[in-house]
Amino acid sequence: MLLRKYRRCGLQKAGSDAAPLLNHPSNMTTTTTTTTPPLRRSIFLGIDVGTGSARAGLFDEAGKLLGSASSPIQIWKEGDCVEQSSTDIWLAICTAVKRALSLSDVAGEEVTGVGFAATCSLVAVDSEGQPVSVSWSGDTRRNVIVWMDHRAVKQAERINSFNSPVLQYCGGSISPEMQPPKLLWMKENLQESWSMAWRWMDLSDWLSYKATGDDTRSMCTTVCKWTYLGHAHMQHVDENSSRGMEACGWDNDFWEEIGLRDLVDGHHAKIGRSVAFPGHALGSGLTSEAAKELGLVTGTPVGTSLIDAHAGGVGVMESVPKSEANESDDDDDAICRRMVLVCGTSTCHMAVSRSKLFIPGVWGPFWSAMVPEFWLTEGGQSATGALLDYIIDNHVASSHLANRAASQNISLFQMLNDLLAQMMKDTGTPFIAALTVDLHVLPDFHGNRSPIADPNAKGMVCGLNLDTSERQLALQYFATLQGIAYGTRHIIEHCNEHGHKIDTLFASGGLSKNALFIQEHADIIGCPIILPRESESVLLGAAILGAVAAKKYPTLRDAMKALNAAGQVIHPSKDPKVKKYHDAKYRIFRQLYEQQITHRSIMAEALS
Repeated sequence: MLLRKYRRCGLQKAGSDAAPLLNHPSNMTTTTTTTTPPLRRSIFLGIDVGTGSARAGLFDEAGKLLGSASSPIQIWKEGDCVEQSSTDIWLAICTAVKRALSLSDVAGEEVTGVGFAATCSLVAVDSEGQPVSVSWSGDTRRNVIVWMDHRAVKQAERINSFNSPVLQYCGGSISPEMQPPKLLWMKENLQESWSMAWRWMDLSDWLSYKATGDDTRSMCTTVCKWTYLGHAHMQHVDENSSRGMEACGWDNDFWEEIGLRDLVDGHHAKIGRSVAFPGHALGSGLTSEAAKELGLVTGTPVGTSLIDAHAGGVGVMESVPKSEANESDDDDDAICRRMVLVCGTSTCHMAVSRSKLFIPGVWGPFWSAMVPEFWLTEGGQSATGALLDYIIDNHVASSHLANRAASQNISLFQMLNDLLAQMMKDTGTPFIAALTVDLHVLPDFHGNRSPIADPNAKGMVCGLNLDTSERQLALQYFATLQGIAYGTRHIIEHCNEHGHKIDTLFASGGLSKNALFIQEHADIIGCPIILPRESESVLLGAAILGAVAAKKYPTLRDAMKALNAAGQVIHPSKDPKVKKYHDAKYRIFRQLYEQQITHRSIMAEALS
C-alpha cells in the first residue's frame, strides 16, 4: 500500500566515519536533496442501492474494481404495495462501505470522491429528516415506496386522461412506477402522512442529501421520474455551469391539474428547488456525521446522483474495443448508435441522441438525464430477473435442482444452461434455441413498460404439458429467457422506426453474467453485444460521479472514456437457420399480446 503520510527530506549530513579532512568546513559541500512525496492515489467509491441489497465498490484511476461488498436490505410486500426503510438502507450502505474498504485494503482517507445510485423509489421525510410512513400499517420505518410498487395504477390512468403536454416526454403516458401517481395516491389515501411529509425525494437524491445535507436534486431523477422538463435549461447552461441551477423546469399547470397544487407551494420546496447534472459536487462534501458513519473523511466530494440503471449506462456506454474507438471519427455519432441493457430484477434499455426523438410507449426524450447535453430514450421491461426467478421457484423440480447446483458449487442458471446443452445433444436438436419449438412465453407478468406501455398486460405461456421433470423446468426457463429477448427486440425495432439507428448493444447487471441469456439476445436481435471489462458497471457508474465531483475529469463523458473498458464481445450466430427460427418465434411472440387484447375485449363485453 502507498504511504498515507508524506515524508519531508532536508539536509543530508555525512556519516560519522567519514575522513576528517572531508568534513573540514573549507572542503565540505552542502547539498540539499528534496524527494518528491509519493502521489496520493485516486480511489473512487460507488454506492448502489438495488431492490434487495446495498453495495459498495472501490475503483482505481484505470476503472478497475479493487473490491466490493454488499449488505441486504429489508423489503415489505403486501399485494401491490412494496415498501422499504430509508434508515435500514443507510445502515446497509454503511456496512457495505466499511466491508469494501477492509476487503480492498483501502483507508477512508484515500477515497477521493463518492457517488450514489439507487432504484427510482420514493422517500418521505419530515421537517427534521425523520421517516414518514407510506404504509397502510402506519409503520414509520416503512417510508419508501419501492420502484416496482403498483398501488397507483388508477392514479396513473387518471393522470393520463388529462393529456398534459409533459406526458409527451414520458412516451405519451405516465407509468404507475413514476412518482406523480404515487404522490397522488399518498394524498388520497394517507392524509396524515401527506401532511407530515416535508420532503419527497427519489431514493438516490435522498442518499446524497443524507450524505451532504444538500437538497439539490439530480437531472436524472427529476426528469425521468417526476416529469421535470430538463430542456428548460438547454439554452442557458452547459455541463460545466450546471451546479445549483434553479429548478425552472417544473410545469405548475400539470401539478395543479392532477390535484397536487400543494407541491408547487414554496417554490417546489418539497420536490426540489434546485437541480444539477449528474456528477456535480454537492454542498461541502460529506458531513462529519455521514463521514463517521461511512468510515470516510469529512469533506470528501460527493457527486449528484443517478438512478441505478442510468449509472449502469454511465459505467458501460464507452466500453468500446480500442480498435473500434480508434476507427470512430465522430464520437457523437458513435455513441448515438449504442443501446445499454442494464439487466437485473428488471431491464432498462437506454440510448442517447443529439436531437429529441418522441417514441410512443418509450420513456423520454429526457434531456441530460444520463449523459449531459444528450437526449435519453429509456425503454424497459418491468420483470426480467424477477420473472426468471418466479418461473424457476414455482416449478416442482426447482428445489431438487437447486440442491444439485449447490452441491456442485455452481449457480442454478448454470445448472439449467448445462442441462439444456445436454438435452440438445441427447435429442439431436440442430441448435440449442430449437429446444423451445413448442413453447412460447409473453413475459409481461408485471405489465408491459415498453413499447406497449400497458401496465395491465399479463404474462402468457403457450405449450404447457403435464411433465414436471427438471428438463421441463429447463425448457420453461429457456422459453422465458427467449421471451425476454424478443421483448428487447421489440423495443429496439420500435426505437429504430422512430429515428434511432441502434446497431450495437452493451449489457451489464446480474443477468449479463448468464452466457445463454446474452447469446440468445445477440441471436434474436442480430446485434453484437459488448460486455464491460468490469462486470459491476452500476457501481462503476456511481464511482464515476465521485470522480467528476472530485474534479479529476472535466466532464462526465471524459470520465466515462477514461474509466470504461471493453471485455468480451458476443456476436450473433451466422447460421441462417437460427435467424429463420427466431424470426418465426418472434412473430408468435407479437401475436400473443394481440390475442390477449382480443380476449380482454371479449370478456369485457361479456361483463358489460
